[in-house]
Amino acid sequence: MYNIFDSEILPLSLEHSFWTWSAQGKVSPIAVTKAKGVYFWDVDGKRYLDFNSMTMCVNIGHGDQRVIDAICQQAQNLPYVAPGMASAPRAAVGSLLASITPGTLNKFLFTLGGADANENAIKLARAFTGKHKILTRYRSYHGASAGAMALTGDPRRHPWEPTLMPGVVHFLDPYRYRSTFHRLNPEISEAEFSLDYLNHLEEIIQYEGPGTIAGILLESVTGTNGVIIPPAGYMQGVRALCDRYGILMIADEVMSGFGRTGEWFAIDHWHVIPDLMTMAKGLTSAYAPLGAVGMKPEIFEFFKDRVFQGGLTYTAHPISLAAAYANIKAMQDDHMIAHAKEMGLILHQLLAELGENHNSVGEVRNIGLFGVIEIVKNRKTKEPFAAFNGTSSAMIALRKFCLEAGLYVYTHWHTILIIPPLIITPAQLAEGFSILDKAISITDQEADS
Repeated sequence: MYNIFDSEILPLSLEHSFWTWSAQGKVSPIAVTKAKGVYFWDVDGKRYLDFNSMTMCVNIGHGDQRVIDAICQQAQNLPYVAPGMASAPRAAVGSLLASITPGTLNKFLFTLGGADANENAIKLARAFTGKHKILTRYRSYHGASAGAMALTGDPRRHPWEPTLMPGVVHFLDPYRYRSTFHRLNPEISEAEFSLDYLNHLEEIIQYEGPGTIAGILLESVTGTNGVIIPPAGYMQGVRALCDRYGILMIADEVMSGFGRTGEWFAIDHWHVIPDLMTMAKGLTSAYAPLGAVGMKPEIFEFFKDRVFQGGLTYTAHPISLAAAYANIKAMQDDHMIAHAKEMGLILHQLLAELGENHNSVGEVRNIGLFGVIEIVKNRKTKEPFAAFNGTSSAMIALRKFCLEAGLYVYTHWHTILIIPPLIITPAQLAEGFSILDKAISITDQEADS
């Protein structure tokens, strides 16, 4: 179709592409030719088991013909309409989303992806409340556009300061394994642990002034910064603080939504209904770009007689919406959410066994098919195998071993993320863990026994 030989894909891509998150002289991309199910293949015919759903987004797996057919049919019928127009896919997806989102979140602003979904959620919160500050956590990632990068707590925002969106204040995550507050009392109960971090958040609210804070934005389960799962009572406590101080609760479900945790949305685990909720990635399983902001009716009603000053040329793009509809229906028809929950139990056992067998594994965590392995030099001191915001020769060697063995994983600092497509089977999980078992032997050799 493109008159390009497989042998030309990599050199031509390197010659003409500018690569994100990369020093241009150090990129080494995999030249991919096809993908199906939980696997993809490179130009040499080598098969990789996709343990990261590409960019934590191909939830239903690769090459699902139902979604491909929906995209093709929509392209034939109506490939684009202006954002101020109605269309069949816009009507269908809105109705379908309203049937699976928490509580009364039944109004949706469609965007292009997660970053601009988060930015638009902030616009809505600021306009609705008349306040300007947004609180987010330090170990968070909310996107790479200027506003979303300001919301991000991790070091990816540092190079772009101080030109980012103002009014963002960060607070600490309830990260049990590396808790700032509990280094001297690690045996504290989960209830007390949760309360300490809620008290910390309330103190920040008081310092900043509740009358200045429009919203608290948080990943329902922290993603690339460690798959940090909220302790019991934490999410309910954040909801209570928001209600007490007149602050909107904004759940970022870009990575954790659409079955990733064994529920439609991670926030569902705690039976909490946010005021605003952002979505992307699994919304279409990345078959086409799309994001969305779900909102409560009272926020929608606020704009009945007020103009929302914002918009995107590709808002509610018909092809992306067609992909979203077919994607969600495929999840429903194949009971993928229940399957992800079941596979999460198997993943939990595999992670536990891995931790028992390797002295460089400090902790393992998962919720559904959202897992992480922390690689440490010393289990007692918890010294990570890569410094904060850094890497190491051992972590590089570990990932290189995985890739050479046909396992595609994402490593972040000293962690290995396990985020496979929701359709993965027990045998395929075991296949990946057999490679990880050998790879982690590399770090075992340098760790304290």
